[in-house]
Amino acid sequence: MSTPAEAAHPAGGFRGVIAVDGPSGSGKSSVCRAVARRLGLRYLDTGAMYRAVTWAALDRGLDLDDRAGVARLGRGLVLDVATDPASPGIRVDGVDVTAEIRTPRISESVSAIATNLDVRSDLIARQRVIIARSEGVIAEGRDITTVVAPDADVRLLLTADENARIARRARELHGTDDAAALEATHAQISTRDARDSTVVDFLVAADGVVEIDTSALTFDQVVATVLQVVTETAGAGVR
Repeated sequence: MSTPAEAAHPAGGFRGVIAVDGPSGSGKSSVCRAVARRLGLRYLDTGAMYRAVTWAALDRGLDLDDRAGVARLGRGLVLDVATDPASPGIRVDGVDVTAEIRTPRISESVSAIATNLDVRSDLIARQRVIIARSEGVIAEGRDITTVVAPDADVRLLLTADENARIARRARELHGTDDAAALEATHAQISTRDARDSTVVDFLVAADGVVEIDTSALTFDQVVATVLQVVTETAGAGVR
């Protein structure tokens, strides 16, 4: 039986995998959560897993440049990832770090973890397990369409021009997009995207990936566009 959320859109019966990539500030997290709620899917924020390992490394006083040491720590962590789009969260060895991983301290350090190839290998394996165990999921990050789930039923790249991305992230982090907030956010986004792009390409759509430029779209318009792509794909025979 379909839930009210599922019945609200023609793609409500979709039970496949939607993979979504995009740079910081493209709106992918909030959009993916909304799409998951509309379609009755699970929601996997892979970025939260990298942030959780970052939190654990800092909490234990590890040098983030000690790649082998950080990788050993990561492999030993118990990561409990909540995939309910209404209340996503993550626990590290039983400690709820959902709020803590969104602090500037973590945001400024997470690239050191995201570019650690041994950590990536471990987390990619964990992400694939979560996706495989989910009966319908939308997973978002930076390498979902190309590495984690290249065979996903729907593959999307959400992009936006730099000004739009910086303004969105400034409002998210600082509650405003005034000049001071924009300046502070610009450095953070530019640095993180530049570092992360050394290990994965999330700025250009791979073959078969549908690119959606969100620069001039409202939040509701982006959600509607994603739902339309899913509907069209489902109509073409996606389970």
